[in-house]
Amino acid sequence: MKIVMFSAQPYDERSFDEVLQRDYASRGFELVYQKAALSAQTVALAQGGEAVCAFVNDQLDAAVLETLHGYGVRAILLRCAGFNHIDLEAARSLGLFVARVPAYSPEAVAEHTIALILTLNRHTHRAYNRVREGNFMLDGLLGFNLHGKTVGLIGTGQIGLATARILKGFGCRVLGHDPYRTAEFAALGDYVELDVLLAESDVVSLHCPLSEATWHLIDAARLARIKRGAMLVNTSRGALIDTHAVIAALKSRRLSALAIDVYEQESQLFFHDRSSDIIDDDVFTRLMTFPNVIVTGHQGFFTAEALREIAETTLRNLDCYASGRACGNALAGDG
Repeated sequence: MKIVMFSAQPYDERSFDEVLQRDYASRGFELVYQKAALSAQTVALAQGGEAVCAFVNDQLDAAVLETLHGYGVRAILLRCAGFNHIDLEAARSLGLFVARVPAYSPEAVAEHTIALILTLNRHTHRAYNRVREGNFMLDGLLGFNLHGKTVGLIGTGQIGLATARILKGFGCRVLGHDPYRTAEFAALGDYVELDVLLAESDVVSLHCPLSEATWHLIDAARLARIKRGAMLVNTSRGALIDTHAVIAALKSRRLSALAIDVYEQESQLFFHDRSSDIIDDDVFTRLMTFPNVIVTGHQGFFTAEALREIAETTLRNLDCYASGRACGNALAGDG
């Protein structure tokens, strides 16, 4: 069986080849790696494949799915947890099998979240550059003790829970907001309404999926309710925040700092080397002018453990499809 992987990076090839040879050498799976992201312009690269493996910024709208189906593709393997980028209704109507990786090393994203908070707070990114230039002045690098501060987590699933555990170890008061409450989080922090979380948190961190209900969850109205001087962190999905509103909140000092590992228009930027290009995204370039803003290129998941788990789960989903077995990670095409 031929599987075409889109948005494939060298590290994807290494992790998938390792697991393929270790666990599925006799299954006849052939992985074909394509650097290009999946879109209407690149979908022809999937010809000859029975399955497609896609990542977070690949386009899987109805038109692309119909084209894939016409090529003989019958399985869509998402090597990510989110599935807002695929038209599931269209996939189901076409009879496509769709499966995802619902969880992979939640500690990876949680630890990256903490790294962003600490870097912004203690200005280690600026201190690094200063010292390399022989400047050992401390003025402008003042931070605060994270111990004793209130951190609000919007979303208390596996990643939010892992983040809460770390913050509890720092001595933080942890607040959580989630329509689905768990006893695991309640043992670490307090569930509150969203407005209370925004009003009381010194740091607000987003850990919820993207849906119609959460699109631009942090908009101008909610930023007006956030505690003045709070730090905002997003390592979940770019469209959870209205970037224009966040820029206005930074300019008015309503927000003291912003850290994002995801960006609403990231598909044209992240996972590419744009260092020799003119970046014509005016919103993104405006963000980069703020000294109190940190942007990382969707690397929260990027640990050896997470890459291995993504490969293992994706290939297990494929094996379920190929064998006709029930798949617990299926979103479509599996009863």
